[in-house]
Amino acid sequence: MWLNPDEVLLKNVLKLWVTERSNDFFLLQRRRGHGESNSRITGLLVGALDNVLDSTARVTPFRILLQVPGSQVSWIIASGAAIEEVNKHWDWLLHNLLHSLSVFENKEDVASFVKGKVKGLIAEEVQGRQAAQEDDPGKFREALRKFEVHFGLPSSEKLVTYYSCCCWKGRVPRQGFLYLSINHMAFYSFLLGKEVKFMIPWAEVTRLERVSTALMPEAIRVTTRQRQREFSMFLNLDEAFGVIGQLADIALRRLLDSKGLELDRVLQQPARITKRILEEQAIREYVLALFRLPRSENLYEVASCSVWTPHARCHTAGTLYTTDSYLCFSSREEGNLILLIPLSEVLSIEKADSTSALPNPVIVSIRTKKAFQLIELNDRDELVENMNSRLRALQWKRSMFRSRKEGKRSVSSPTPYYTFYYDTGYSDEEEIEEHVLRNTVNSEALMTAFHQNQPGTNGNKSTNQVKERLWEDHFSEFGRGVHMFRTEKIQKLVAMGIPESLRGELWMIFSDASSDLGSHEGYYASLVQKSMGHNNLATEEIERDLHRSLPDHPAFQNPTGIAALRRVLTAYAHRNPKIGYCQSMNILASVLLLYAKEEDAFWLLVAVCERMLPDYFNRRVIGAQVDQSVFEELIRERLPELAEQIPDLSTLSSVSLSWFLTLFLSVLPFHSAVCVVDCFFFHGIKAIFQLGLAVLEANAAELSSSTDDGQALMILTGFLDQVGNVECPGFPSSSPAAEETSCSVAKRHTNITDLINDSYIKFGDLTVRQIEQLRCRHRIQVLQAHEDTTKENALRLVSPDVSIPAENLADIYDLFKTEHFITLYWGDSSAAAAAEAAAWHYCDSNRSFIERQYRLDRPQFKSQYGLLVPWPDVSNQHTDTLANRTFTLLDQDCDNLVTFRDFASWLDTLYFGELNEKIRLLYCLHIPPGDDGEVTDYQDQLKQMLQDLATEKEKDVEKPLPLMNQSEFIQFCKTLYSMFHPEENELFQAIATVTSLVLQIGEVGHRGKIAGSEANSQEGSTAAGGVDARRGSRSSATADNEWTVSYAQILASLLTEQALVNFFEKPLDLSAKITQAKESQYQQRAGLLTLQRASS
Repeated sequence: MWLNPDEVLLKNVLKLWVTERSNDFFLLQRRRGHGESNSRITGLLVGALDNVLDSTARVTPFRILLQVPGSQVSWIIASGAAIEEVNKHWDWLLHNLLHSLSVFENKEDVASFVKGKVKGLIAEEVQGRQAAQEDDPGKFREALRKFEVHFGLPSSEKLVTYYSCCCWKGRVPRQGFLYLSINHMAFYSFLLGKEVKFMIPWAEVTRLERVSTALMPEAIRVTTRQRQREFSMFLNLDEAFGVIGQLADIALRRLLDSKGLELDRVLQQPARITKRILEEQAIREYVLALFRLPRSENLYEVASCSVWTPHARCHTAGTLYTTDSYLCFSSREEGNLILLIPLSEVLSIEKADSTSALPNPVIVSIRTKKAFQLIELNDRDELVENMNSRLRALQWKRSMFRSRKEGKRSVSSPTPYYTFYYDTGYSDEEEIEEHVLRNTVNSEALMTAFHQNQPGTNGNKSTNQVKERLWEDHFSEFGRGVHMFRTEKIQKLVAMGIPESLRGELWMIFSDASSDLGSHEGYYASLVQKSMGHNNLATEEIERDLHRSLPDHPAFQNPTGIAALRRVLTAYAHRNPKIGYCQSMNILASVLLLYAKEEDAFWLLVAVCERMLPDYFNRRVIGAQVDQSVFEELIRERLPELAEQIPDLSTLSSVSLSWFLTLFLSVLPFHSAVCVVDCFFFHGIKAIFQLGLAVLEANAAELSSSTDDGQALMILTGFLDQVGNVECPGFPSSSPAAEETSCSVAKRHTNITDLINDSYIKFGDLTVRQIEQLRCRHRIQVLQAHEDTTKENALRLVSPDVSIPAENLADIYDLFKTEHFITLYWGDSSAAAAAEAAAWHYCDSNRSFIERQYRLDRPQFKSQYGLLVPWPDVSNQHTDTLANRTFTLLDQDCDNLVTFRDFASWLDTLYFGELNEKIRLLYCLHIPPGDDGEVTDYQDQLKQMLQDLATEKEKDVEKPLPLMNQSEFIQFCKTLYSMFHPEENELFQAIATVTSLVLQIGEVGHRGKIAGSEANSQEGSTAAGGVDARRGSRSSATADNEWTVSYAQILASLLTEQALVNFFEKPLDLSAKITQAKESQYQQRAGLLTLQRASS
């Protein structure tokens, strides 16, 4: 089998191996004593020596070594127990690799090339084994059956995959199976007659870690708010950890932040999620991050191949990724070579004749009369056909767009007229300039017109000229445009700082904003025109921040620069209302406008906000917080001594938040910060992580000795303030006078190029794949931290108004939230969508910011009602009716939703209220709220609201309740009967007595009303009209038909029976009820939803 290349310093120092076959680069060797006749003694000696030298594993008798001529170092790349297996690998090397190695001039490149190939073969073998395992339907069906039997969840709870593993309970491991579904992870074990079974909802997972202990060399730790669970002994721990992290991340994004974070369409439909889709999704996320592609791109093919690199005069091995609009290539070692080819630039994709030197070649021709050669493509015919079909579709789409645009142009004015409004107060000449400004969109970068002319810039010009020549030489060798070869050499040029004349162009190339610009001709102009005249929160915030954007730069001390910034920010807010405008966007857009044309700056802003910094500029800045959490882990991993001295890294992460949000623009001198932006557009967020680590390492000693947060902040601020650029005036030179300064002063000056190079050298091994994996895990922690904050806010608002203990109130909130999640888990799509929409509450009708606030609809509330009411659980028609009445009473906004505040207030009355409060609640449940004279007109609503506010000030005045008629009183009695256990005869007798008493009171009152109405019908009608507006119509309607009783009469009657008084004043155990509800909530609700789905 193929092996990960492992170094062998002395190939045969003890003569333990015999070389069977060899050439310049490879050796096939046999273990001495194996396969030889009459060599039993030799074999025994070698076996004994093996046991002495290597006691952990048996040595296979055959192996293949990679050797580099002239070197004492070799690498084991394959081994086998049989000669036939190793011969197959040897033949493959001869036919597929040996002929390609002769073209390498540097022998070290040979080793790197072969090792990359072998790693690729291992990856393909692993994928093949995984696919074969997943495609075994028999095993999966058996696992699904056991999952359903053991846990009893609805059939809509889709099982994704399962693993054999151990769950540790203290020092005791329990061997069993871990089942991973779309909403839960579940473990089941049955050993020696003892069953262990539990479920963990993904919504409860707060942290995922890989840990190592003495008992568990490698394990996965899953942390919830209640406890930790450790799982180990996986056959493939890496795969299991990745799948667990993906499922938790997807579930939390779907359940906790569906309005904020972007989630792909396939993942928004949990029933479609499979293990294979998760693997494809992980690759897709990596590809989008590595090449900074639009989120809308779909990944189609992933193929190993080699591309011809003219600058190296050889083929470079790597992986080809094809999407809707791009061909992407990355070398096996991430960052060594990246190639991005937009399909919009491609003319043709053709197959060429295959030869032994060029197996399965494909030629990709582009518009600049260049071509790229790809070889060693498996399934070449199908791959080329698929790429050509997407190319034809894209070309047809572009041709249709052009023809439609030409048709519109023929009937519209050739130059659109724009009007932009600014503050008045200009002179006549300024008004003329302003008139021109209103009708034009800048076609040049602001830096060309508003260059900061400072003394001593002649040296800067010469340095820029040198840089420009270096870049021109690079373009001639590696290409120019989006499809240039991006290698380590270009990284060095970027670290030096891109010359101003090329900065805008290269930013567009590195971010691929140029493709967006080319495919959306006229889009920005139309967007500016549409966004004119709109006034909302985003435009107000933009106007407020316009003059705070680089206020010291002359470009933004002039109406031209301010107008361009206003147009770009307003157009983007109109394009993406989900983001709108977020602070720090103004600083970023200002810098983009300095070096790029206005329309280019707009597309650069789109690339940064929507691709390069995903989720950074949403309403809760989730993306930035995730990266701060990732940054903390990188500090612990890469700077352990600093992390040991500063255990609480939240201080450093709070300081570094502005580094990430503004790309160091708000903390570094301008010319130094622009160099950081250069690196960001080339490397993405990886550059900010590396530079942040380098800054902390440079100040590690001072930070370790700091005594408080303020001192640490001053240390970092002082360091960043003095980071300069040798090209800028004022940066200290190495003159004799400067050398005479003290060491402390000299230390305070740092060249930004040196700092960037230092970050590459020390932290350049950080890869995009590592960052994406860390983001996936830390997003879980950040979302759960937000969820904890939401819970704390809800409890803080409710707790002053209720007598429920804090721990019980927190548990009630969890039950309330879980009920919402259960509907999302297993309810039908319409119910789930309605529940999720109800969970987002707009704080103000004029504001776009929304906060999460869980609310329950009627079916959800009825489920909670059955779990938490203190009287016996009797499932009958009356109980269902009472639950409906309770919901209607609590639905004060008449939106068919109950808030947690109202829910907690209701439970507080049931469990901790006074006797009269409980009776009042029961009384209100039996008088229809719909008959209270509902106000429908807006003015009437306003008057009623003002009246309610006025009456609230009168604390001692209690609002009178409507009267209860005979049929409602009968229902009231039924409710009282349902509250008692069958064996409580004394209570039943007391209720019978009270009922008889109230009936007699009602009869007496009814006769009196009849006599009064016969005596003076006119006075009776007048009296009926004078009743309170909210109950008058009801009282007059019932007075003539049947008897009524009041709340006071019922309360007084109940107080005559001490048994009833004792019952209502008896303390109730809410904690026990909550514990019981937690145990039965899942099964009860799951069974109900299953029946509902079956009946529908």
